Amino acid sequence: MSSYNLFDILGPIMIGPSSSHTAGACRISKTARIVAGGGFNKINFILHGSFAETYMGHGTDRALLAGAMMMDPDDERIRDSFKIAKKVGLEYHFEKADLGDVHPNTVKIEMTYPDGKVTTITGSSIGGGNIRIIEMNGIPLNFTSKYPLLIVRYVDKKGIIAFISSHLAENDYNIESLQTTKEVDEVTLVVELDKDLDEGTVEEIRKNESITFVKHLQKGF
Repeated sequence: MSSYNLFDILGPIMIGPSSSHTAGACRISKTARIVAGGGFNKINFILHGSFAETYMGHGTDRALLAGAMMMDPDDERIRDSFKIAKKVGLEYHFEKADLGDVHPNTVKIEMTYPDGKVTTITGSSIGGGNIRIIEMNGIPLNFTSKYPLLIVRYVDKKGIIAFISSHLAENDYNIESLQTTKEVDEVTLVVELDKDLDEGTVEEIRKNESITFVKHLQKGF
């Protein structure tokens, strides 16, 4: 019989003792990975407030690292995320800092790629495993897991937002909010929708030659 500790399964949706400190942390980090894209070889977690004070005891560190490797909050491998990161060659660090007037369960994630590019994403765990993304590369954002998300990265070019919006409208989707973040000549577009996207609509959007990345997250991601 296996023995378990703080990272035992507590219910059907998460590993660990706290939805805010483990499930929420994992979702923040996984969302950051999806938005920024994979391929980074170094990751730094800058922990604020309650996260900074209790991250080791509550397993926030393991959950954050697991999310960065695309694990879900109910993945039993969370307890072994340190070992898994070492195995795949992912260098990771944790540090404490005052991130200002933000939720106490907030983390800034810095992802460094082999070419030296660094992408930062900041998110807060706002209770019950729910999250809010508040910043990317110094630009304020504001989206939660309340709505399904469409995340698109594209080469900066006129007409791309109109192209995406028209496909959504033609397929009977309403846009709840739309935000863009520009990095040099590439743009990240985050669209909150009224309902989950079907794969056919996603594929239509993906066919645009200027679009380099498309990801759909269901409500409650």
